[in-house]
Formats: sequence, C-alpha cells, structure tokens
Amino acid sequence: MTHASNHLIDLLPLPERQRFLARCEQVPLVMSEVLGRAARPTCFAYFPVDGFISQVAQLDGRLVLEVGMVGREGLLGAQLALGVAQEPLHAMVQSPGHAWRMAADAFCTLLQDSPALKEGVHRYLYVLMAQRTSLAACHRFHTIGPRLARWLLMTQDRSDAPSFHVTHQYLAYLLGVRRVGITTAAGSLQRKGLIAYHRGEVTVLDRRGLAAMACSCYAADRAVYSTLIS
Repeated sequence: MTHASNHLIDLLPLPERQRFLARCEQVPLVMSEVLGRAARPTCFAYFPVDGFISQVAQLDGRLVLEVGMVGREGLLGAQLALGVAQEPLHAMVQSPGHAWRMAADAFCTLLQDSPALKEGVHRYLYVLMAQRTSLAACHRFHTIGPRLARWLLMTQDRSDAPSFHVTHQYLAYLLGVRRVGITTAAGSLQRKGLIAYHRGEVTVLDRRGLAAMACSCYAADRAVYSTLIS
C-alpha cells in the first residue's frame, strides 16, 4: 500500500506516534466487508488512511439508515475510550482502501499511556456526538436533494477521488428514502451540471456548485471537526 496517513495519528507527537504505529498492522479495507456488528464485541480499532467505512443503524433487526462515515479523519472503535467494548452500530466498508488496525485491548492500554491519543479520541467522540445530533435533525427537516448533495460531498472527502461507485438503490438505503426520490434528486443535480451519473458511477463535476446545493449540515459538520480537532 502507499504510505497514506490518518489525521488522528498525524496529530500525535512523534514519540507517541511511533509507539502507536509499532502496535498496529496495515490491513486492506475490502468493499462491503463487515468490520463490526451492533451489540457484538469490539475486536479492533481501525484508523482508515484511504477508503471509508459506513456506520448503519438497525431497526427491528433490519439495517435501515447510515448514521455516520469513518475515513482518514477519524477511527472506528472510538467507544473503547469510554470503556465500552461493544459495537454500537453495523460497520461496513463503503469504499475500499487501507487502514491501520490495532487490537482492542492494546488500544485501551495505549490510551492510558498516551495523553495525546486519549485527548484526540475524546475530542473525536464529541465530534461524533455533535454530527449525529445534526444528522437526526437533517433527516427530519431537510429535503432529499440537499441531503444527497451533502452525502456526495462527504463521500468525495473520504474517497479523495472525483468518481466513486454507488447505485440509486443503495443511496436510497443509506439516506432512508424511496429510490424514486434519489432518482429525481440525482437527475436534478446532473441537469445542473454538478455531477455525472452513469451505471452506478458518480463523478463530481462542480464541487463548489454541489456545496452550494448541500444542506447547511455539511458545513456545520466540517466546522465542528476543524474547531475541535486541528
């Protein structure tokens, strides 16, 4: 793999970063791979360096709505810092790449030995709380088009590429709406020249225009991250 980076790891002072990486292994993130299941034990902490992971909520035993993304800005397994060794959500690779992986017990031990890591993870936990609160309001009050624009921007941020693969059916599942709503919203973005969409392949053509179409939650999420984690 290329030597990519994870922002939370990059923020560690060099000695602590070296100690951290010495306890990690580099692993591939394989498309659709399940890295955690709700209410199951947490075995590893994952720090993506490229690609990203979707976190999906369950309702009545069914996966119904994406409530978070984890890319190189964060980690999967942050609840370990709270002493909780159980997965809160279903976690699945949405875009392939690579990650640094550390066993849960080693991660918990290192949290106690590294004040900088502990502070960074605690700040990231606050960011997650703020973003999921925002997401709940977003799903209730914002329409499909702005929410879709927001999701496409979030995906591009984490995939670090202008194009990525996602079907209308899967977008409907991720956003918790009917497929016809996604088809209509995506068609509108395409007619405005903001994206190109063909056979599941989305290309962002005008990022600035797409950001103007996105709901305010996208900018708010970025602001809370940059304020807490610099």
